[in-house]
Amino acid sequence: MKHLKTLLFAAVLCIGSVSLTNAQSNVAHINTQKLIDAMPSAITAKSELEKLAKTYEVDIRSMVTEFENKIKQYDAEATTKTDEENSKRVQEVGEIQNSIQQYRVQAQQDLQKKEQELFEPIYKEAKAAIQKVGKAQGFQYILDSREGASLLMADGKDLLADVKKELGF
Repeated sequence: MKHLKTLLFAAVLCIGSVSLTNAQSNVAHINTQKLIDAMPSAITAKSELEKLAKTYEVDIRSMVTEFENKIKQYDAEATTKTDEENSKRVQEVGEIQNSIQQYRVQAQQDLQKKEQELFEPIYKEAKAAIQKVGKAQGFQYILDSREGASLLMADGKDLLADVKKELGF
């Protein structure tokens, strides 16, 4: 009877450890940020965003230079102008300053919109590939292991190489 209890306990322990092993093997991880950064379409999108940002930056610098020149001119001519003219110039300078600020805000909004427009299909493509590879390899859960995702990796299958292969790079 004592041997039967010991044998039964050992069997339960083996079954439990096999179940635990199977549960662990159904979980994989991937650093989605590394995947996205390595995707050729993401590299192209980043390049396009950088070009657009530089265009806006050049425009803003030009506007600021023009603004500063106008201020210098108005300061130099202030003593030769009437108070009414100087008042109008101060108002004009304020309007120019506001338009520069509005342009900066609009440029930032445009960049964010363009980034979303460019990266949304990239994120969808990456997600579909991750799901396809995970399903093909029999994983029930795939965790994102990028920094800041509140996950510390100890062990587990990393799908990054397999997903890159699925995407063709």
